[in-house]
Amino acid sequence: MPTRVPDAEFRDRLAAVRDRLAGTDADAGVWFGATSIEYLTGFDHIQTERPVVLAVTDDRVEVTVPRLEVERVEPNSRIDAVHHYFDYPGGKPIEVAAGMLSDLGVESVVADADGAPGVMGYEGPALSAFVDVESQSWIDRMRWAKSDVEVELVRESARWGNLAHRYLADFTEVGEHPATVSQRASLEASRAMLDTLGDEYVPRTRADGPAHAGFISGEQTGLPHGHTANRRLEEGDLLVTGASADVDGYRSELERTMFVGEPTDEQAHYFELMLEAQTIAIEALGPGVPLAHVDEQVTDYFEEQGVADLAQHHVGHNIGLGAHEPPYIDHGWTAHCEEQDGREEGDAEMEPGHIYTIEPGIYTDTYGYRHSDTVAITEDGTDMLTYFPRDLESNTIRVE
Repeated sequence: MPTRVPDAEFRDRLAAVRDRLAGTDADAGVWFGATSIEYLTGFDHIQTERPVVLAVTDDRVEVTVPRLEVERVEPNSRIDAVHHYFDYPGGKPIEVAAGMLSDLGVESVVADADGAPGVMGYEGPALSAFVDVESQSWIDRMRWAKSDVEVELVRESARWGNLAHRYLADFTEVGEHPATVSQRASLEASRAMLDTLGDEYVPRTRADGPAHAGFISGEQTGLPHGHTANRRLEEGDLLVTGASADVDGYRSELERTMFVGEPTDEQAHYFELMLEAQTIAIEALGPGVPLAHVDEQVTDYFEEQGVADLAQHHVGHNIGLGAHEPPYIDHGWTAHCEEQDGREEGDAEMEPGHIYTIEPGIYTDTYGYRHSDTVAITEDGTDMLTYFPRDLESNTIRVE
């Protein structure tokens, strides 16, 4: 299993960007987004009030960074030159980036934004104050479909996420606190991951640890984005879990609805409705399938069962370097594509290399019920990357 993006992958990405650049009148492509910069060069950083600006021409790759990032980026062989400013606001980051472009002979660019995003209080001038700027979202679109290597990185994430989830289930007992159970499971899975991968593990600045797992419990499960409650587990508790692992920035998503002790008849009923909805969605996936169709299949099922009013979100989303990425499995996706400039007819459909979370949920006045699995679209069907059991029996934690 690969644990890092190989150099050849970055060369292909850079070549694809340069092909697009050649089709414009611009002298360079420019990126401010941290994930796009990482995708193109492998340089990962935390996006703060200190802008990082990447420029790509037909023969050069250069970057402007704050002084504190110089030592981290200089060893990157994919970047030809590093420019820096001391800090923000005194260092004038956009002016330094404009100087970088001037040194490259650049007068016009296609950029992912007209200046750095307003993160952590950043306020700065537009890039268009210095060069001509047209917008592009090339890398965002390139990331929709993953390469074979990227799919394998997500599969490796799912492998360690599964282990973290297994520890989570094993450590869950009446009287335990959800926060400490989560920390223990994450620690044990991370230790196993680091011991197994050794030097092959790529450390990340944007991660708490290699593997992680946790859950929300009780009434918090009725909120799709509920918080970990400050209460110890009791017999009869319902849990909604989550587990993943970071493999060179790529991640998967595994979620389960679990019960501490035997579920009530009502809980089992809603669990089975949720499970059938997820099964319907998984079976509807495939290359060439409209994304809206999958969401509509689940909506139709919920309406047939009389629980459509208990759904609060769409079926799922793409996943990779970002926890949430387009396209989205949403009944409005086809219309969304039709409304956007530059969209192609096939953008409304699934294609090989897309990786989706499949997570239809239902939320009653008391509890929420949601599984999530990570599924890759292949040339002739699908590939389930997560594999923790989905059935009720396997997700019932027995109380002694």
